[in-house]
Amino acid sequence: MGKAIAIANQKGGVGKTTTAINLSSCLAAKGKKVLVVDTDPQGNTTSGFGVEKNDLDNTIYELMLGECSIRDCIITEVIPRVSLVPSNVNLSAAEIELIGVDRKEYILRNEVDYVKGLYDFIIIDCPPSLNMLTINAMTTADSVLVPIQCEYYALEGLSQLIHTVNLVKTRLNPKLDLEGVVFTMYDARTNLSMQVVENVKDNLSQHIYKTIIPRNIRLAEAPSYGLPINLYDPKSTGAEAYMLLADEVIQNMA
Repeated sequence: MGKAIAIANQKGGVGKTTTAINLSSCLAAKGKKVLVVDTDPQGNTTSGFGVEKNDLDNTIYELMLGECSIRDCIITEVIPRVSLVPSNVNLSAAEIELIGVDRKEYILRNEVDYVKGLYDFIIIDCPPSLNMLTINAMTTADSVLVPIQCEYYALEGLSQLIHTVNLVKTRLNPKLDLEGVVFTMYDARTNLSMQVVENVKDNLSQHIYKTIIPRNIRLAEAPSYGLPINLYDPKSTGAEAYMLLADEVIQNMA
């Protein structure tokens, strides 16, 4: 049975999508079969795998509204061993259209349950807000991985996210755990990056990954080519970091 990991942080621009794409690809490079679920209406994870998001008939939007099954909208093997449930801007209307729908917090989980046994990992990229889509991701997930940017306001909002995770665990999904925190956009040349890492370590009791994702120009370029970093530039520091993170995630599962 696959392990489902939601990648969440209500702050935008912290590396959620970058982590979803590249962690998935690096897990696949290590022989794991991965399903990526894009629950962000921006659809950046979808386009980051080279999929033209606006040309799709079946996306997570149709899935949430019950117009198709999960098997109808999975795009198989967007890269070797990685399949994708895509998203586009239509998804931004889902929240309103689901008002009054019974047990709407479990729509995604009920669908993912049909295919969970086919994959080693299910990686869910969440939108940068704590809305119904994020709640669906958290009811589906076994754990939540939180990317934190190495910047001054890193801890701001983190306590709110942890509170949300605990609420979901108490009320909707008792098996949900906090997978851990991963630092992103680390710049070794600045004292600030080092201070942020130390500050978070001092203030956080949760698991913190040893791997730190550096600020890396190749990581920033890769999505415009529709490729994960380990296929775009396997020798880059970004690719090496995500390979190490994939090792840690696999070890966590053991």
